[in-house]
Amino acid sequence: MSDWPVHAKIDGPIVMIGFGSIGRGTLPLIERHFDFDLSRMVVIDPVADHKTLLDARGIRFIQSEVTAENYRELLTPLLTNGGGQGFCVNLSVDVSSVAVMELTREIGALYVDTVIEPWKGFYFDETMDNAARTNYALRESLLAARRRNPGGTTAVSTCGANPGMVSWFVKQALLNIAADTGLDRPEPANREEWAQLARALGVKGIHIAERDTQRAREPKVMGEFWNTWSVEGFVSEGLQPAELGWGTHEKSLPPDGRTHEAGCGAAIYLLSPGAATRVRSWTPTPKAQYGFLVTHNESISIADYLTVRDGDTVLYRPTCHYAYHPANDAVLSLHEMFGNGGHFQEKWKILDEHEIVDGIDELGVLLYGHAKNAYWFGSQLSIEQTRELAPYQNATGLQVTSAVLAGMVWALENPNAGIVEADEMDFRRCLEVQLPYLGPVIGTYTDWTPLTGRQKLFPEDLDLEDPWQFKNVIVR
Repeated sequence: MSDWPVHAKIDGPIVMIGFGSIGRGTLPLIERHFDFDLSRMVVIDPVADHKTLLDARGIRFIQSEVTAENYRELLTPLLTNGGGQGFCVNLSVDVSSVAVMELTREIGALYVDTVIEPWKGFYFDETMDNAARTNYALRESLLAARRRNPGGTTAVSTCGANPGMVSWFVKQALLNIAADTGLDRPEPANREEWAQLARALGVKGIHIAERDTQRAREPKVMGEFWNTWSVEGFVSEGLQPAELGWGTHEKSLPPDGRTHEAGCGAAIYLLSPGAATRVRSWTPTPKAQYGFLVTHNESISIADYLTVRDGDTVLYRPTCHYAYHPANDAVLSLHEMFGNGGHFQEKWKILDEHEIVDGIDELGVLLYGHAKNAYWFGSQLSIEQTRELAPYQNATGLQVTSAVLAGMVWALENPNAGIVEADEMDFRRCLEVQLPYLGPVIGTYTDWTPLTGRQKLFPEDLDLEDPWQFKNVIVR
């Protein structure tokens, strides 16, 4: 596309917190798709490694950490500077999403982030029990904030590729399966109807199934952690307990599975780190593969959103979890890290668009257990396509930044929606904004199950009656 649409006008200041790989990738999309006052845009980051990028554009940079002690004093004047409705784009680590969004809503500024982030120290706090370190606990803090102050100025929570875009993919996938299986019913108009559709289709579960095949030009250096997106973010979530939305078709908890004592009850956690917990899954390019059961907010929010209840009784819920095969260099990095007791390397690198020679990030949703077995729907964005579409990012980054763009557009068009998750947004409008940046978006069926090819050489304790039991999915 040569004539990119201007989606909306931002009549107040823009404050971007964090200028890592996702912040740098989001910047040109903001410039391309919004009418805004450049003189009132500010970027905040504790390091100034990429300040020249901002200097060339005349964008103000503040080198500072955003902390529990200074965030109100720092952000309030920036988000109210010059009048209009400000917009906070929070793409940081170690900055509390809930605290910042509560502030932005107090002063009437819009807000978007890609993850429910805690204050610094949360992920590695050895004094906390595992339940308290989960994304379930972080999401419950968000839901509590919404209950305390319902409605009001829009704050879009967890709106990246995943969590975020994949929730919109789930809805489109449900509609596609319904059409292909002849289920004739109106398109759902609310959460309850989407849950009933998933139940009527017989969907037992959903994998956020991803394979990153992007390859660096040079081989990975031993003792360094290489990744195609935030190393700090990946390590932090990878060392949280593995988590998954827990479906009603499951017969028994895993031996190391634990439930939560309070909250929505949609998920369980395991007594193992997500980035060291493997699961069997499927994406179109490699077909069957191992992925890591890294905790993600969408594993909980999608399962919760698609729950059918009768009062306090849960009648239906799909199992939902991430099944992530990162770039090979990241797999090697994890191998080294866990070999060293989970202490990650002192040096790390995020592979940018110049260091990657080829590959795609194949990110989608695998809906399984229905009449046509399993259906994958998602994006197959390549590094070559990414270079043509937008600067300063690889394929993984563009899937995230384009979702941030969609979240910003939706917030501007719905400025009084309160605190919302991606599951609750207009998936058609969000995908309309995002699709030009996703490369091929396809849907394909497969006859693969977690039992395919099993028990040929070694005996295994499997559930042969129901291939889609989590017992068959997890790698032990």
